[in-house]
Amino acid sequence: MRPIINACARRSLWLASTVLIPLSPFAISAAHAQQSASPDLLPPIEVGPPKKPETTQPPAAQKPKPRQAAAKPNQQKPAEKPTTAQQGIPNTAPTVVSPTGIVTPTNQVANSVTAISAQDIATQQYRTLPDVLNTVPGLNIVQSGGPGGQTSVFLRGTNSNHTKILIDGIDVGDPTTPNGAIDLAHLLIGDAAQVEVLRGPQSGLYGSDAIGGVISIITQKGEGPARWTASNEAGSFGTFNQSVGVSGSQDNFNYAFSVSHLEASDVPVTPLQLLPPGQQANGNNYDNMTYSAKTGVDLNEYLTWNSVLRYTESTLLFTGTNTPGPNFTSLPDAAQSRQGVHEFFGREEAVLSLFDGRIKNYFGANYSHYWDSDQGPFDPVSSITSGDRLKFDWHSVTQVATGQDLVVGLEREDSRIDTTGFSAQTGNQAGFVEWQSNFAKRFFLTANIRQDDNDSFGDHMTYRVAPAVIVPFTETTIKASYGTGFKAPTLSQLFQNFPDFGFFANPNLKPEQSRGADIGFEQPLFNDRIRFGSTYFKNDITDLINSNAAGTTLINVDQAITEGTESFITANIIDRVKVRADYTVTRAVDASTGLQLERRPKEKFSVTTIWNPIDPLTLSATVLRVSDWTDVDRVTFAPVIAPGYTTVNLRADYAINDQLKVFGRIDNVANVHYQNPTGFLAPGLGVFGGIRFASYAVK
Repeated sequence: MRPIINACARRSLWLASTVLIPLSPFAISAAHAQQSASPDLLPPIEVGPPKKPETTQPPAAQKPKPRQAAAKPNQQKPAEKPTTAQQGIPNTAPTVVSPTGIVTPTNQVANSVTAISAQDIATQQYRTLPDVLNTVPGLNIVQSGGPGGQTSVFLRGTNSNHTKILIDGIDVGDPTTPNGAIDLAHLLIGDAAQVEVLRGPQSGLYGSDAIGGVISIITQKGEGPARWTASNEAGSFGTFNQSVGVSGSQDNFNYAFSVSHLEASDVPVTPLQLLPPGQQANGNNYDNMTYSAKTGVDLNEYLTWNSVLRYTESTLLFTGTNTPGPNFTSLPDAAQSRQGVHEFFGREEAVLSLFDGRIKNYFGANYSHYWDSDQGPFDPVSSITSGDRLKFDWHSVTQVATGQDLVVGLEREDSRIDTTGFSAQTGNQAGFVEWQSNFAKRFFLTANIRQDDNDSFGDHMTYRVAPAVIVPFTETTIKASYGTGFKAPTLSQLFQNFPDFGFFANPNLKPEQSRGADIGFEQPLFNDRIRFGSTYFKNDITDLINSNAAGTTLINVDQAITEGTESFITANIIDRVKVRADYTVTRAVDASTGLQLERRPKEKFSVTTIWNPIDPLTLSATVLRVSDWTDVDRVTFAPVIAPGYTTVNLRADYAINDQLKVFGRIDNVANVHYQNPTGFLAPGLGVFGGIRFASYAVK
């Protein structure tokens, strides 16, 4: 397969292996919050007066303005508490969108979900989606080097293409890659209002890819008087980052525009022991520009129009790996390779509200375009691959009775890939139904079912059931869920042949399938100043796509089992100190051999402490421990056991006034040297500092 990967992407083997090794497991109060229930619908704005306490809704909703969800989860005026499952412990449950498609407090959903707010992102000084995800329980991030390095996520031990990634409801999975997964390295999150990590099979609502779960980025929505923001940061590895934005609302119109720039011009990535004598190491050079626009207008009391546009242009200079020789070994190139990535995501949406908002109809269209250019050190020209995804959808949210909501939807999506000598396309249509119930704010139930009809493999049905109960007196939450998931074969797997290597696509591939369940509890103590809990999960995955014994084609052959526990404790013993600790145990194995799957550490532990010694000053420290894992040697491709690592990160920011804040961070304080994946150095000690400005309410 490895020469085939090479021919397909024309990328160096280190990049191909990072993308494709994960491919083989061996190698409620609802209807009031006018939230889109479709996985690909933008969160529209809430209707009605400011959030009612009983719905725990985001304070930003005064009139039917588009996509409240984007601004909703974190624009909580009450003192911008750290409303995340990642840092600190909120006095009230944060709201999330991804579990049901309807804005719901986290204590009213049975699914395991982590919500990271805009304030958390600012406090921890996250710059990219991989930064946000590093300490989230239940997943492992693998990034080949520093910023811009190929990045994959393994959620609950599933494959790197088993997680659906959404931005404002837009599926950003990349149809041009062999396994269909987007490179997370290029996703900047400076304009994010909330990042949600939903764990467990979710295809009953979201369709293909959601075997391990869903990661949803909700961007900020304009609200109130015009607010200008800007930031500038510099530091180690040639870091030079800037951002500027403006957002607000007036009358029936809201807007949010932002531009973000991230640059790291000299990041050590290649271990010196891999280089031939006399060859110098070249640091990675990465540059990313991301532009975003989010607008909404209430055309009248019944009709709202929402729009989201996002464009990213990035360039990475990196040290690739020589094509394997006769002994199937390779070494880092002496000269650098170049990768250029252009990504565009857009959505237009009309929201029709009837019967005083009891029925909401959402009509939307998504368009995504991907362009990738790869040029190795000896390539005369770049290899260019492009692709598109076009989707039309409708769904309706009906408040049948208080606490009883019905969601019905239909969608049609077409995907295409174009590269030298190859072009293909396929499509999928689907319908889904979901029921969400809230009984006396003690018992909660979500159930959904979805039927997909794919142009390539035909029909496929998935579903999910998720009950939760809050026990009186003890206030213990007991929750469980059971669902099914699937991953459709990619265009490359179905149609792309490599006759020079004797390898041919298989148009008869079936989707990869899964069944998954979890059960857990959460226990608050001392008026929720302390909360702890644990969840056990298990997934059975079948029909995994891998090469046949002869290595001439792909077939549905493999099976895997993943199981484990996700445990946490949060403490807010005194008002100025907040602590959160997470501990994840994962067992991910080949069902036929019992061998551990690659790049799935068995244990992961993190603890974050936030201290406000005085009002303007915030200090934070995070310890992350990741245990050993099975990997592949970069030079010989032989299986190896990669040693675990422990890192410590420090953060500080000081508000000079309501408009100006200075900040600084130290990453990897002890300058721990580790490789993740094997053969690629993770960044060592890094020191950064900068300044943030806002016309008011600087974060």
